[in-house]
Amino acid sequence: MNIFRILGDVSHLLAIIILLLKILKSKSCAGISGKSQILFALVFTTRYLDLFTNFISVYNTVMKVIFLICAYVTVYMIYVKFRKTFDSENDSFRLEFLLVPVTGLSFLENHSFTPLEILWTFSIYLESVAILPQLFMISKTGEAETITTHYLFFLGLYRALYIANWVWRYHRENFYDQIAVVSGVVQTIFYCDFFYLYVTK
Repeated sequence: MNIFRILGDVSHLLAIIILLLKILKSKSCAGISGKSQILFALVFTTRYLDLFTNFISVYNTVMKVIFLICAYVTVYMIYVKFRKTFDSENDSFRLEFLLVPVTGLSFLENHSFTPLEILWTFSIYLESVAILPQLFMISKTGEAETITTHYLFFLGLYRALYIANWVWRYHRENFYDQIAVVSGVVQTIFYCDFFYLYVTK
């Protein structure tokens, strides 16, 4: 653990809380991509299967459980509780364009060819592109609510802080995970694209 990892986790959690509070307060899912939220729920599900097999720390376990619960609550809000406010017409990104190559890549490039490791790798690759349906929706409609941009800002900050965490760990612990680093950099580039879209739109 280091300050960049902790701040990254806090930023990630804050992004999710901002999104949930936005939905609950406005009783609306307008401007939110349900497809991105499904992908994030899939990311957490496939990444945190080790909850049942590997205890690291109380902090680690609590954060995993919180992310899983928040992800599924968000999907429930969008597709069940406030489904009448969900803009399915503009949330039209084809998920198979992401899921098929990510699945194939996770089988081809992983640390070890075991079910849990392949699923973990799948989650890392998928997280790097899970925001694309949301960005596609913003570019299609040409608008984003302030609260949605705050959500995306804190997600982008989370990724940037995790890059700092990897640099810190490389220098302090000589630890380097190529799959996580490359995927994280790709994801950060997409968030930079969001800031460009936000300024130009």
